[in-house]
Amino acid sequence: MKLKKDKIVFWITTTIIFLFEGVLVAFTSQSEMAKEGIRHLGYPDYFGVMLAIFKVIGSLVLIIPSVPKRFKEWAYAGFGIDFISAFVSIWVVDGFGVGLILPFAFMIILALSYRSCHKMM
Repeated sequence: MKLKKDKIVFWITTTIIFLFEGVLVAFTSQSEMAKEGIRHLGYPDYFGVMLAIFKVIGSLVLIIPSVPKRFKEWAYAGFGIDFISAFVSIWVVDGFGVGLILPFAFMIILALSYRSCHKMM
């Protein structure tokens, strides 16, 4: 019963990461709004392109079951660094406010995905 719960938690949380950090980023990263968001935080345009590529690759690594565990570990670490960096960047530029909810929420979702992934292996 516990393994079934872990699988459900894993697939729900990992699918959320895949959709928001992979699919959505792939389709919107070159929009003017996304570029302005990167500029607003003080990063150059090429950083947004690089970040989008890594997010798409990382989300694929997490969602594809046959990817070796070592690669999944790197993807989890990368997303952890990404969410922490987003939180800090938004906090420094905009101060403590509503904008911090999204990176914080995604960090929780990532932690749940990571925990359930390891329980299944």
